[in-house]
Amino acid sequence: MDLSKVKYLFTDIDDTLTLHGQLPHDSYKALWDLKEAGIEIIPITGRPAGWCEMIARMWPVKAIVGENGAFYFHYTDKKMHRSYFCDEATRLQNQKKLEAIKQEVLKEVPGTAVASDQFCRLFDLAIDFCEDVEPLPKSDVLKIADIYKKHGAVAKISSIHVNGWYGDYDKLSCCKDYCKDVLGFDIAEKQSEIAFIGDSPNDEPMFGFFDNSFGVSNISQFLDQLKTPPKTVLKGDGSHGFCELTEMLLKK
Repeated sequence: MDLSKVKYLFTDIDDTLTLHGQLPHDSYKALWDLKEAGIEIIPITGRPAGWCEMIARMWPVKAIVGENGAFYFHYTDKKMHRSYFCDEATRLQNQKKLEAIKQEVLKEVPGTAVASDQFCRLFDLAIDFCEDVEPLPKSDVLKIADIYKKHGAVAKISSIHVNGWYGDYDKLSCCKDYCKDVLGFDIAEKQSEIAFIGDSPNDEPMFGFFDNSFGVSNISQFLDQLKTPPKTVLKGDGSHGFCELTEMLLKK
């Protein structure tokens, strides 16, 4: 795999940049090392708008795609720029429908909970199956996803949450929009200049699209659920895998 032309690194956050729920010194330093080497970093995450506002402003990133593709933010010339998938009226209508799903999930799947970061989400409903609750069996995780789908919502499983929303978007579609609208290029034509790294099923569109797609080693627990796995699985878990890819990119 030739990484010599890579100028952009798209990366998941949870269990890709982090390890055991925290952002270690090594992976945060890796972000700065990549930036200083001229490689632009764009996190593509399921985390909420409130988190993304801070990350876009304070981390060494070019932009961020959040809530699994509902929006992108970029902080440029001391101004936060935001682009959303739909208008406010549609968003509020969708939130009412998600409330019904939330009530059914909490009733039908004992032991789960609404994700602690739900209060700063705009577009989706995140159900926690192992971040702040005791880990649920795979059968319960799939049951949560099935409840979303029964109500006509999209459901995506991350390493910690099942996220659900209404709207025809995902991480890849928003990534494409950001690159076209802000960076001025079609990512299909820039494959040699882009790499992606992730760790869970909600990264599958990215794994399948990019030639330079990487999974940290903890992706192994989900490989049986993926139709399009990462092209390369790294040796390290979480942040260790991210640092492994960083070394590869800096040695290119």
